[in-house]
This record gives sequence, C-alpha cells and structure tokens, in this order.
Amino acid sequence: MLSIIGKSVIELNVNGEIRSAVARPADVLLHVLREQLGLTGAKPGCENGDCGACTVLVDGWPVKSCLMLAAEAVGHEIVTVEGLKNAPIQQAFVENWAFQCGYCTSGFLMVCHALATLHPEAEDYVIEEWLQANVCRCTSYDEIKTAIAAVLKSTSS
Repeated sequence: MLSIIGKSVIELNVNGEIRSAVARPADVLLHVLREQLGLTGAKPGCENGDCGACTVLVDGWPVKSCLMLAAEAVGHEIVTVEGLKNAPIQQAFVENWAFQCGYCTSGFLMVCHALATLHPEAEDYVIEEWLQANVCRCTSYDEIKTAIAAVLKSTSS
C-alpha cells in the first residue's frame, strides 16, 4: 500500500512514460498533470466532477481527474489527450466538425476514444449515455455523435 505523508515523490505512468511528481496526499491528479507534468489538455472546469473537461483515461476508462487523488493513480496507466496522437477519434472530430469550445473538446475526445475502444458495437443509446458524462453549452452534441458513430462504423467493418 502506498503511503504519502507530507510532500512525496510519486511515479505516474502517463502516456506510456514513467513521470515523477511531488504530491501531497490531497493533490488531485488534474493539478499534478497540469502543474507538474505540463500536460494541460485536461482542463479545470467545474472541479467537482460535473463538466468532464478534465477527463483522462485510467487503465482505459474515462475518469474525471479533478476527483482522483494523484496518489490513487500510482500503478495505473494514465492517458491524457496529449497521448491520443493519431487516434481515429481525432480525425473523426475534424471530419465531422465535432468541436466544442476548445475548453471542453479534450474531455469529449477522451470519453469518445474510450467508448470506441471499450464498446466498439455501441448503439445510439449507449453513445447518448456516455456523452452525458460531459457538459458543454457552446454547441450541440450532434456533430460529436456523428464523429463517434463514424469511428464505430469504421472499426466494425
């Protein structure tokens, strides 16, 4: 069991690299990623788990990094939007104009990438359900639904 007292050096597996950070027991993953590792793709939106702008993948599952302690991430694989290089969901977002305000887009990319990976046969109601994890008031979600449907279609054929 990991024990952190005061400030401690922890090692995190982020985007396939082992990275060291100094964390206090109460430091959330979001702030360690942004402030110590320079990975600013996860955004501090509401910081209470409602908006999803801070979504990262932990062992392939979308997690709101504002709700996860950095110490809890030790021993797990973390992927940020910076680690999604050349993922099909990025091209699908571009091709389908599936952009939100820019502040929220990275969180949507992470959720959609996880959905395509974990549920490649997802039906429309599953897509709707997963997209409820993120909130953005800038545009509609129709383009995002089209983008994720395009990725799911390409992986099933």
